[in-house]
Amino acid sequence: SRLHRPPALVVTDSQAFAKVASDTPADVQLTSFSILFSRYRGDLMTQVAGTLAAENLKPGDRVLVAEACSHHPIGDDIGRVKIPQWLNEYIGGELTYTTIQSHDFPDDISSYKLVIHCGACMINRREVLNRIMKCRRAGIPITNYGLVIAYSLGIFERALGPFPAALELYHRLRRRSL
Repeated sequence: SRLHRPPALVVTDSQAFAKVASDTPADVQLTSFSILFSRYRGDLMTQVAGTLAAENLKPGDRVLVAEACSHHPIGDDIGRVKIPQWLNEYIGGELTYTTIQSHDFPDDISSYKLVIHCGACMINRREVLNRIMKCRRAGIPITNYGLVIAYSLGIFERALGPFPAALELYHRLRRRSL
């Protein structure tokens, strides 16, 4: 109420997407820190396309959750608790999750149906792009925390609003899959 003009953009922590989306007027663009980092440190277009792999997941499929930092997990950790909960709800069953930390990234990722990477604030662009390239070579889709959260919560288009090319890619891929 103290804003005389609405902001041009709201950037939220991905974990708060649902609450912030409901509190932010629809005509105000919204995204997350993690999605910004997908564009800054990774490859937003590849990760947007990778997010759509959630549509093909089935209960029991293996998902790799890659965290770039070596933080000590807390009770409701985003990569170990929240994302699995949201994604399991979205697909209607339990997926099998493997979580890796820090600079560890498996040489063989062929058994995974999806890689979900953190925002990558603790590693450089080169390392993120190397991981994306490894996924691309193996034919394994890769996304990141913010993208998969927005997708599983049904606010993907809104979260991509600040990135017209990424939003257009999403629309093009959705039309192709229908």
